[in-house]
Amino acid sequence: MERWDIFCRVVDNYGDVGVSWRLARALAREHGKQVRLWLDDPAVLAKLRPEIDAARDEQSLEGVAIHKMRDSFTRDDVADVVVETFGCDPPEGYVQAMVGREPAARWINLEYLSAENWVEGSHKLPSPNPSLPLTKHYFFPGFTSKTGGVLREAGLLARRDAFQEEPGSQAAFWTGLVGAVPPGGALKVSLFTYEKAPVDSLVEACANLGIPVWIVAPEGFAATLLESWGTRERETCGDVEAFVVPFLPQDRYDELLWACDVNFVRGEDSFVRAQWAGRPFVWHIYPQKEGAHWVKLSAFLERYNAGLDPSDAAAVTALWEAWNGGGEVPDVDTDAGAAWAGFIERREPLSAHARAWSRSLQLQPELAGTLVKFASDLVK
Repeated sequence: MERWDIFCRVVDNYGDVGVSWRLARALAREHGKQVRLWLDDPAVLAKLRPEIDAARDEQSLEGVAIHKMRDSFTRDDVADVVVETFGCDPPEGYVQAMVGREPAARWINLEYLSAENWVEGSHKLPSPNPSLPLTKHYFFPGFTSKTGGVLREAGLLARRDAFQEEPGSQAAFWTGLVGAVPPGGALKVSLFTYEKAPVDSLVEACANLGIPVWIVAPEGFAATLLESWGTRERETCGDVEAFVVPFLPQDRYDELLWACDVNFVRGEDSFVRAQWAGRPFVWHIYPQKEGAHWVKLSAFLERYNAGLDPSDAAAVTALWEAWNGGGEVPDVDTDAGAAWAGFIERREPLSAHARAWSRSLQLQPELAGTLVKFASDLVK
């Protein structure tokens, strides 16, 4: 059985580990690989998968061996395929052990997801090590057939459709999560954000919509702000119910995205899962130095908004830019409340578009499968 090692160092809180775990599970479960997932901080995975014991250096879950990162390795430890996620670099001792292995390990750097055009030209490019007889290849997820695609495990969309088409499943989900079922016609919103997101402006705008609104936030920045909102006088809250819930395991979080009408997500993992949910969503992108994330955000918006009516596309762009702190960019409106109102006015066409986008994404490559094929091609 072909051995794969996946290395992940936590940078973006949950997103890096979330992607790495989903990839490891898919490789083991759907492609029959013997997978070890090496983590510098198993406690982060334990938040996504409560079955994990953060104090253990070695354990197994769903066919994946999970190891805490270490420094010392022998040549026999080196796998057939070595995947470093997001440029994290394996430990130096592991890289040294790769030298002289026969057959040579196939070393792949799985990069961050991007809709930028340049990734097509960089996808699969080799990068010889400057001091060792090793070559690394860059592998880019993306949204076209010239990239590696995005992760989508088998049966995901069938499970989503069954959940969304069955009111009883949704009622059971809400009852289990918050102890009640949303009233008829309620707008259901999930919030998962980085710091500085204008949560107050969003909630205040929700209070002015004139319809019941349920806002749900797993523990974190948005949840802290929602807790303070919940202590206000009822007349200032309108018909808004705010719920703070514990951090949700990955599969449970998928159900939250499926059950809500609009999802605010962040980073990379929840960003992709929101697209598979087929609901309108707002992406809080991880901020980068010198505003590099704005280029990445604009590239995705250009791709995602294609085909939308111009006024609908403008509403999406306005909310996404305001949510990401548009004040960093000249001529960008930072009024998230007004942008939200404009977004919700177009909820019907935006919902249809989100579903169509999800269907179109199914036509693109699936990341685990394309990665397996590429690794196989490297030995031909």
